Amino acid sequence: MASSSSDSAHATSNTKSSITDIQKRRKMPSTSTAVPGSSHSTATTRNTMYYKFMQQQLPSQRPILTPRVIISGYLLISIVFISIGIASLIASREVVEIVYGYESRCLPSNITDKVAYIQNPTTDKTCNITLNVPKHMKAPIFVYYQLDNFYQNHPRYVKSRSDDQLRNLKDEKSVSTCKPEDFVNGSAIVPCGLIAWSLFNDTYSFSIKGTNLTVNKSGISWKSDREHKFGKDVLPQNFQNSSIIGGGHLDESIPLSEQEDLIVWMRTAALPTFRKLYGRIEVDLEAGVLINVTLKNQYNTYSFNGKKKLVLSTTSWLGGKNDFIGIAYLTVGGLCFFLALFFTVVVFVKPRQLGNPSDLSWNRKQGRATS
Repeated sequence: MASSSSDSAHATSNTKSSITDIQKRRKMPSTSTAVPGSSHSTATTRNTMYYKFMQQQLPSQRPILTPRVIISGYLLISIVFISIGIASLIASREVVEIVYGYESRCLPSNITDKVAYIQNPTTDKTCNITLNVPKHMKAPIFVYYQLDNFYQNHPRYVKSRSDDQLRNLKDEKSVSTCKPEDFVNGSAIVPCGLIAWSLFNDTYSFSIKGTNLTVNKSGISWKSDREHKFGKDVLPQNFQNSSIIGGGHLDESIPLSEQEDLIVWMRTAALPTFRKLYGRIEVDLEAGVLINVTLKNQYNTYSFNGKKKLVLSTTSWLGGKNDFIGIAYLTVGGLCFFLALFFTVVVFVKPRQLGNPSDLSWNRKQGRATS
């Protein structure tokens, strides 16, 4: 029995010693003597920092979220966001826009079959309209066409193109992704695919009191697209030569890098309602001026119940007319302001000392039990 007790005491002593050693090792990693500046000293320092990082012992600071800090933070955010929202809304409201939908207005009154009318190549589809300038429009004035209910983001439509063919003359027959617009009579179509085939082909010309307004179509596409995505030596071939014509034609003597209407169209839209740049009017338009527009209503949107609109718009420092950004900032700023107001009322109506142990739930229960 005495021997057993001695063994037990010895084991307990060894266990305590081991635990103490482990605790010491956890508190401070083992370091060996090293010459300052030596590689061994640097490695030791790195090990120490790694240990502190892994054990979450690095020095840190965290703010104490007092009511004053919370209220001040919400107020600051509300002031900044409301200011940005008001500035954005003012900029958006300064943009002058003229929007004219013409898919039904440019149809003869006796037409019953819209699709047959638009697909008939012998029918004159010229349409004359008049636009009134509501406010002074400062140049440049951007001319857009807008399409509604046109899903350029459809997977089959988006994939129906050949970037290699558009970029390199040697890849003329690289049309494996372009079906059904890949070959015609055994020859490759350049540019191939449904996107190019459905190129928008309505045209617009503008005049004021018999004087033509020049529409500048230079630089309407992205510079990166012109220089890197469309080849300077790639010319259109066999384009719109099939039995079914999808959209506009291309000049076969002009390389694709200079066909900016095509380049703009090939950058597909993410939503079914979108605008694409047609050109720029580079003179100011005075308020009350009547613009005579002669347009060719040639693009078929009737087969899918689409809509077409002509848009003339100025811009601001924020871009085009768009109230969403301003409304979003005002919404967030207003919400932060009401939260700051709410917390202010709570602090005054029901104040509470920060860090007071007596306010803990178990202490309050104990106090009630004692009383």
